[in-house]
Amino acid sequence: MSIYNTPLEERFGEKLEELREGKNMTREQLADQVGLTARHIAALERGERRPTLNTMEKLLRTQFPDLASKYVRQFALLFLDLQKKCDSAEISTKALDLRGMLDYDINDYLPPESPSTTAIEVMNGAFTGGIPNMRVMVRDVTVPQALEYKEKLAAIDGVSSVAWLDDSLDVTVPLQMQDTATVESYYKDGCALFTVTVEDEKRLEAVAAVRDLIGEGNALEGAAVSTAVATNSTVTEVAKIAAIAVVYVLFILILTTDSWAEPLLVLTGLGAAILLNNGTNLIFGTISFVTNAAGSILQLAVSLDYSVFLIHRFAECRAENPDASPEECMVDALCRSTGSILSSGLTTVIGFLALVLMQFQIGPDLGLALAKGVVLSLVTVFTFMPALTLAAYQWMDKTCHRPLLPSFDKFGRFVARIMLPMALVLVILMVPSYLASNSNQYYYGAAHMFGENTRLGADTAAIEETFGRSDTYVVLVPEGDTATQQKLSDALHAIPEVTGILSYVDNAGASIPPEFVPGDTLGLLVSGGYTRMVLTVDADTEGDGAFALVERVRATVQQYYPDNYYLAGQGVSTYDLMDTITADMVKVNLLAIGAVFLILLLMKRQLLLPIILVLSIETAIWINLAIPYFRGQYVFYIAYLIISSVQLGATVDYAILFSDRYQEFRETLGRKEAVAATVSAVTTSVSTTGSAMAVVGFLMGAISTNQLLGQLGNFLGVGSLVSLAIVLSALPGFLYLADPLIIKKKRQPKEA
Repeated sequence: MSIYNTPLEERFGEKLEELREGKNMTREQLADQVGLTARHIAALERGERRPTLNTMEKLLRTQFPDLASKYVRQFALLFLDLQKKCDSAEISTKALDLRGMLDYDINDYLPPESPSTTAIEVMNGAFTGGIPNMRVMVRDVTVPQALEYKEKLAAIDGVSSVAWLDDSLDVTVPLQMQDTATVESYYKDGCALFTVTVEDEKRLEAVAAVRDLIGEGNALEGAAVSTAVATNSTVTEVAKIAAIAVVYVLFILILTTDSWAEPLLVLTGLGAAILLNNGTNLIFGTISFVTNAAGSILQLAVSLDYSVFLIHRFAECRAENPDASPEECMVDALCRSTGSILSSGLTTVIGFLALVLMQFQIGPDLGLALAKGVVLSLVTVFTFMPALTLAAYQWMDKTCHRPLLPSFDKFGRFVARIMLPMALVLVILMVPSYLASNSNQYYYGAAHMFGENTRLGADTAAIEETFGRSDTYVVLVPEGDTATQQKLSDALHAIPEVTGILSYVDNAGASIPPEFVPGDTLGLLVSGGYTRMVLTVDADTEGDGAFALVERVRATVQQYYPDNYYLAGQGVSTYDLMDTITADMVKVNLLAIGAVFLILLLMKRQLLLPIILVLSIETAIWINLAIPYFRGQYVFYIAYLIISSVQLGATVDYAILFSDRYQEFRETLGRKEAVAATVSAVTTSVSTTGSAMAVVGFLMGAISTNQLLGQLGNFLGVGSLVSLAIVLSALPGFLYLADPLIIKKKRQPKEA
């Protein structure tokens, strides 16, 4: 049989066994090294069990100790993505194509050492069934019909388990004679609620099959559904956003340039940089859906001004030196513009690279991709664009037209009159906007990513209206010592939010020897040296109440098993997510601000000007992030964290360009005249980029059904406009006041 007809997990197992035997290791020895059971290793080698991310990494480190850590993770992610693509029939094991490697599950980006990640890894190593990740509600059914639905749900490929009322009570006994609370947890007002566990590798197909089975009139929700919806919607929405964004950017460039050909040249150069960036994302193995959705769009908005600035400088040099050759003018343009473009680009790169220090792995994922995109844009501007411009300058000359926008001279003189009051207003706004921006209410996980205006949001609301909110926790404790397990179960039952527990001591009884329990049932509750307790809790997956419950459950379990227990679940993962990303906030922001400031300090070679530039843009960020507070809106913390670095890196360019041109004009003009001239000269350039970024952001906000991406887009749109407004109105006042300290007077030659 050809190897290409062998399932991928079998090929993996064969290779693992070959490597183990080549090192003369037993399964027990390998199991001890990687922290698994020998039975788990055997299942992997036989192709009966799929390796998880952590398992892959552990095996790679033990079998290939010389392999660098970053390549270990990349290879593991690559293998798992290929595995998913083979399952979905997107590719065969023969044609292992590397396109579209995206991860849509936020919890996958928790640090490997987080408690919930470790717990899931241990549970997957010991048990075959996962944590329930979907609730399915079927309306207008009898108990026998509900049991039929349960069988059909369990038969769907990718569904590993289905729990319903019959798992807790004897449904042959009239329901009126049984515990009302238990009954109404699963069956109420003719509606049946099933708790379903879906395999991660088959989420898309399983969720689609469940939807087909229950029909449009019923509902399903949960982490598996959220991930499936994000997977299906993001690619389509991103393509729509990109198409509209390109049309708008083309329109803006037509308005702000003097040649019909120039917009096409700019977009050609920028398109080349974006294609290079997307293609080189292959080095990461997989990228997050956030990076996929925002990467190209942000690169378009952030890098637009580099090409525009170079071409405008080239036109200026040709106008000033009509006798010079185009090549000489391009050299002159590069000499004049390189400093500003590099300072803008480097500060943007640094702002994005700050995300790399986040423990939450979407930060490094997005930060590296965006930083790489800006670097490639800079390379394109300094190599490809000069050659393209020189090849097409005659075409630009032939397609010249009169300016479509009026002169901004009047606007420049107006700003010169109002700049000091505007600077004062900004100073007044600094402190309250800073305090408000740090006082928002946050969502941390994926539970609220789809609003009630979406099908998933409506389904979630319908299920919660009938059965309330619910989550599932899994507690793993060492097997044996059923007396302690019984005490723990009693203590957990005493927690008001715990509505049910599935465990050995609850379902079989502490006094029943394991050999008297059916094998299938025993394997669900006791395996791999652990006893599993599945808790159903009346709580949301996030929020103050949910987080307090996680802490209480952990404290309760810790009383009986201080050093040897594991706790997993969606709410638990969200708690760890909250714990992780809030710890990242101060570190990432301070690094971004410090690094940008250092770059400006080195380039400007003075202290006061970098302080003014960074403080102006930081105030714009605070104002942007304060708006949800005053509107009483919840903020997705991931969007909040990302936009702080992105807005700083993306819009500090405006401030740099403005200050550079102000210093140029001060060589020949007075302070007030230099302000007016600077505003007149840069308004077109910064407005082009700022409006493009704003429109791109608002498009993402309007089109994305994923509310995290939508909010990130709206932050980007509002932040761009606020930064633009501050640079064109308040920054001139700061430069005017600081002029004696930031403008170096030229020394006059000594008289003979």
